[in-house]
Amino acid sequence: MEDIINVVANEILNPLILLMFAVASLSFLWGLFKYVKGAYSDQDQDQGKSNIIWGIVGMVIMISVYGIINLIRTTIAGQ
Repeated sequence: MEDIINVVANEILNPLILLMFAVASLSFLWGLFKYVKGAYSDQDQDQGKSNIIWGIVGMVIMISVYGIINLIRTTIAGQ
């Protein structure tokens, strides 16, 4: 059971979390770029703010998921 949990966590979940964290980071950076580029356009600034906020929310969620998965691994697998 411990081996299955470790394989699933290491081979599937961790790369997936890393990918989603990268997407959230790119969303944040795109929002930052959009916000700065659209300094004279309220619509671009609002869209940039939205991307920045959702990028931060995504990163926080991915960090939380990573912590929850590690908590489950240590509880069940004892590592």
